[in-house]
Parts: sequence; C-alpha cells; structure tokens
Amino acid sequence: MSQQQELEDTRARLNSGTGPSVRRFQSDITGSPDPSRDAASTAKLWTKSFIILTLSYFLLFLCLQMLLSPFPAYVKEQFGSGDFVLSLVTSIFAISAIISRFATAALLRRVHRNTLLICGVAIATASTAAYSFAGSVGMLLALRACFGIGFGMTSTVMPTLVSQIIPPRRIGEGIGYFGLSSSLAMSVGPTIGLAVIGGYGFGPLTVLGTAAAALIIPLLLFTRSIPAQPAAAMVPRAAEATSAGSAAGPSPAKSGKKRSGPGRRLLLPALLNTLLSITYGGLLSFIALYGKEVHLEQIGLFFLFNAITVLVVRPISGRLFDSKGHAAVLIPGALLLIASLFILSMATTMPMLIVSALLYGLGFGAVQPTTQAWMLSETPADQHGTANSMFYNSIDFGVAVGSMLLGVIASSTSYAVMYRYAAGVMVLFLVFYALYRITNPNNKHKFETSSGSSGAGARVRASEQER
Repeated sequence: MSQQQELEDTRARLNSGTGPSVRRFQSDITGSPDPSRDAASTAKLWTKSFIILTLSYFLLFLCLQMLLSPFPAYVKEQFGSGDFVLSLVTSIFAISAIISRFATAALLRRVHRNTLLICGVAIATASTAAYSFAGSVGMLLALRACFGIGFGMTSTVMPTLVSQIIPPRRIGEGIGYFGLSSSLAMSVGPTIGLAVIGGYGFGPLTVLGTAAAALIIPLLLFTRSIPAQPAAAMVPRAAEATSAGSAAGPSPAKSGKKRSGPGRRLLLPALLNTLLSITYGGLLSFIALYGKEVHLEQIGLFFLFNAITVLVVRPISGRLFDSKGHAAVLIPGALLLIASLFILSMATTMPMLIVSALLYGLGFGAVQPTTQAWMLSETPADQHGTANSMFYNSIDFGVAVGSMLLGVIASSTSYAVMYRYAAGVMVLFLVFYALYRITNPNNKHKFETSSGSSGAGARVRASEQER
C-alpha cells in the first residue's frame, strides 16, 4: 500500500469519530486545519468578568502593598522595635495567609465560593481599618494575622474564578494580564504608601487602604461579574477526556499504570516562586530603612520605576511562555533580577536606584506570572484552586522567610550586604532550574505540547520527539 493510500485510510478511520480530541488528532496527522483549535486560539479573553475580577484583584493588592512597605518604619518609630520584630510584621501576615489558603482550598469543595470571597474581603477590610487603633506591637501583630486570613481567602478564590474563564489555549497570556493587577499594585502601592505616611501620617494611610478593600464588594456585586459555579461545565470536559482516551488508546487507569497527580509537577515552580519572593520580602521590609542608611530620601521611587517595566514585560512574557515555554522567560528574568539586586546593594545615587528598579521590574514581571501559568498548565481545571493556593502560598512563604532571614543578615551586617545575599538567592534559583533541565531532558517537549495543544495529536508529537 502506498503512503498516499495509507494517509487516505487513516483519514477515513478518523472521520468515524466526532469528538474534539479526534478532530485534533486528525489535524495533527494530516496537517489539515482544525476549526475547534482555531476557535480556541481566538476565544475571547477580555470579558466583563475578566476585567472586573482583574480590577478587584488590583484593589486587594493595593490595600496590602500601600501598608506593607511603610509598616516596618512605622513600628520602629512608634514602638522602638528591633529588626527581628519588624520582620514579624510581614511574616505573621504571610504565615496566616498561608494557613488561610490551605483552609480555603478545602472549603471551596463544601462552601459556596461567593460566601468565602465576601467573607475574606470583609475580614481584610475590617482589619485594615483597625490598624490605627492598635496600642501595642502585640495588638498590631494580631490584626496583621487577621488581615492575612482575609487576604488568604480572597486571593485564593479570585484567581480560581479567573483561571476558569480564561480560554485554555491563552492561559499564559490571560494569567500575564491578570497578574498585571498584583504586579502593578506591588509597584505603585509602596510608592503611594511611603508618600502618604511621610506627608500625612499612618492614620490617613489606613483610611486609604480600607477604602481600596471596601470597593471590591460593590464592584463585584453591582456589575454581576462573578462567574457561575463550574460544576455543570465540568461534565463536557470529562466527556471529552473520555473521548480522547478512546481515540488515543486505553487510559492509564485501564492499562494498570498509575497516573501521578499534579502535586509533584507543581513543586519546582512553587520552589522557584518562593526564591523569587524571598528577594521581594527583603525589598518590602527594609528598602525604606535602606534609604535612610544610604541617605536616599526618595527611595519610594524604586517601586514607581519598577512598575513601568512590569507593565511592559507582563504581556510579552505571557505570550513568550505560550509560544516558547518557561525556559525562554525564567532564565533571562533571573539574570535581570541578579543584576538589579547587586546594583541596588551599591546604590548611593538616584540614577543607580532607578536602573536597579527598572531591571527588577523586568525580571519580576517576567518570572512570577510564568511560574503561575506553568503551575496552571500542569493541572486540570477542577484543580486550579489547589494550584493557585500553592502558588500564592509560595509567595507568602517566600516573603515571610525573606523578611526574617534577610532581617537577621541586616542586623549582623548592613542593608547593602543583605541585598547582595538576596542576589545570591536568585543564583540559587538558576541552579535549581538548571538541575531540573538536566535531569528532565524530555520535559521540554512534554510541557510545550500540553500548553500549546491537547489530545492525542500532542501525545503523538511528544513520542516522535522522544524517539
């Protein structure tokens, strides 16, 4: 039988199937266009729900970030606390947010997510409003823990909602744009916070933070932007998975092979995100004090210039992730962060500070959304809540470790030396990622096919690559 006859015979057999996975398999074998794939690649991303959820997420992080950087300086001035106690202001919040996310991820299976979302926002808003009335460090730490609980609940539910409305083939791009909300807040929030506390005091700053958080509830409810529960939507996905299994061969369960859950595949991106967040914890907790050490009065401009490059690189890094995979983003991003932190450690003038800020924004804005998109790409839709919880827990854990560990280093050396150690953390980031690439030489093909296409055709290309 000729090659042409074999191809025609294959087409005839494939035409007997009607599922989307069969059509994708036919497209991969024959080279003919697949309408379902073309539609998926152009599916609408900027829906009303996506825009309002992104704006709400910005307000949540703006409330956090406006207070996070000025807090240590306020506590030191108000209560005369040392560097370790100052680090607890950040780490207590982060630890309570981590615990809250684990609980929220479990509760999402039993409690309506709208209830968890509204409760989380209410707790975060009330805690922020009470900061000004704290008369001791202990009371302030208790309020920080309460804020962490509310923040953890909200920051678990919102990304889960968003990940369920982003078209699957645009997950990197969608997460990149959604992540702009938190990155922009991380950049402009400290700038606003340091300016307000310097010009008006801590009380007006807490009022501003409370207003930002309180706007979230009416914004979501009045615009009706919370998407419906996804239970019904999971049925077609399950049916498609069954169709794919029948078209591609026996499923792992039927063939007696164990299919590993997503947990192990999430460990590396979570670890990398933790290392990144350690450096960010050092910035949040100590950059205001570092400015006083090196006599840079406008140290808050670091976050403003950082925001410029974050805005530029976020959409680009998302598209690059979708087309080239995570290596094309993570390696140059980590190198930029190393350069930024090293320059910051030697900064004694505003031009050096600005260069450091621009480089940090490029690296941070590229690396963080890539680790999140990587984690979501490794999990099915019904486990996106778990993946998002793990992603944001890795951020808070890194910030907590960074503020405490780098605080100890700063106490025994200086803030400048501390930021050189932070640059060393990103060197460790590259070492772990290089080890992963060396020990998983075939993972590049497996990952890119899972994020770039799906179904039997992707598995065929992966097996051909490996052969």
